[in-house]
Amino acid sequence: MLPNQPGANNFGPRIMQLADHLAQWSEQEGALTVTYFSQAHKKVAAELDLLLRAAGMEARTDPLGNVIGRYAARVPNAKTLLLGSHYDTVRDGGKYDGRLGILVPLVLIEHLHRSGQQLPFNIELLCFSEEEGVRFPIGYLGSQAIAGKFDPQNLDKTDDNGIPLRKVLEEAAVDVNSLGILARDAADLIGYVEIHIEQGPSLLAANVPLAVVTGIAGDVRHRIAVTGEAGHAGTVAMQFRHDAAAAAAEMILALEKRCSGQDSLVGTVGQLVVPNGAMNVIPGRCEFSTDIRAATNEMRDAAVMDVLVACNEISRTRGVKVEATEVLRMPAVPLSPFLQERLAASAKRLGVEPLLLPSGAGHDAAMMASLCESAMMFVRCGNGGVSHSPREIITEDDADFAARVLFDFLVSMADEYDA
Repeated sequence: MLPNQPGANNFGPRIMQLADHLAQWSEQEGALTVTYFSQAHKKVAAELDLLLRAAGMEARTDPLGNVIGRYAARVPNAKTLLLGSHYDTVRDGGKYDGRLGILVPLVLIEHLHRSGQQLPFNIELLCFSEEEGVRFPIGYLGSQAIAGKFDPQNLDKTDDNGIPLRKVLEEAAVDVNSLGILARDAADLIGYVEIHIEQGPSLLAANVPLAVVTGIAGDVRHRIAVTGEAGHAGTVAMQFRHDAAAAAAEMILALEKRCSGQDSLVGTVGQLVVPNGAMNVIPGRCEFSTDIRAATNEMRDAAVMDVLVACNEISRTRGVKVEATEVLRMPAVPLSPFLQERLAASAKRLGVEPLLLPSGAGHDAAMMASLCESAMMFVRCGNGGVSHSPREIITEDDADFAARVLFDFLVSMADEYDA
């Protein structure tokens, strides 16, 4: 039999203490920055290895830096449930993004180990080495390999100093030709569950501590260049102008209008520049980025098409040229209804009706869903839902509640396997 559900706040203080503990290692003084294979990254990995072992797990670090702990089942030849998230950070980031999904399972396994309990399945805690893609332009590097999706072309990607990933790995004595062996066999797995801060204000606004994630949004990004005609700001009358920046502004507003009013659909212009612009010159060229995301590929693609059509119509009306170049396309990832139902049931047994939310951000679960049944829970964050920032925060009570929900989920899954 498994131990009874622990009382409230048994886990919260430990989770917060561990988050503070891991935050001591950083590349920047006074800011939390842990990028791939930096000294800080290696120190965090080494500390995670120690923590996993102290919690009763067998631990290892694979060639890409994924730290993996295994808590054995009470029966031989059992299947494995995967839990986890990433331990790298953005530059000047927060203590909970990614790492909460490592620390919550860690304290639960500590609890099981202390009480001498094992489950009818193995638990593996996956501490992914690189999700953010900050040092190298490669998102989900660690989970790519585990999911069997590692692209050898990644080895030629370079960091800001021009150093290719291949060189970084070879200097760490990694055989880059053998990374394919890191892929897991889906037949051995029950599924994958990831806990993450929400990175938004929905839970805060609803006054609910937790959400079950329905899926991960698909994303299409473009770079758009508008070419008009430069001219003197004082001598060219308004009716004769072909102002690239004014045309771009109208295009940006068209994107904002098209992406408003539909659940899960969002559109963002994160970069906007007038190359060689001057205060007294009509802009002859303007460049901007677009990032359009939605819970389904169909919703996203319809918005992308409408925005591109609007850009072309605006360019004709204003007598400018527009060129759109697609730079990224990631499919929407639906998450497992089977696991979603069980996570939601666990929250309800503990007295909370969880929200059901899509994720507009990418997560390692997007890779893992290609390997096995995968699910996510979001935990409420404060300060208006800000993340990727030193202002990122969660409460001790919410961390504890997330742990108790995951514990209940493990107990209910164990009951199903014992039945």
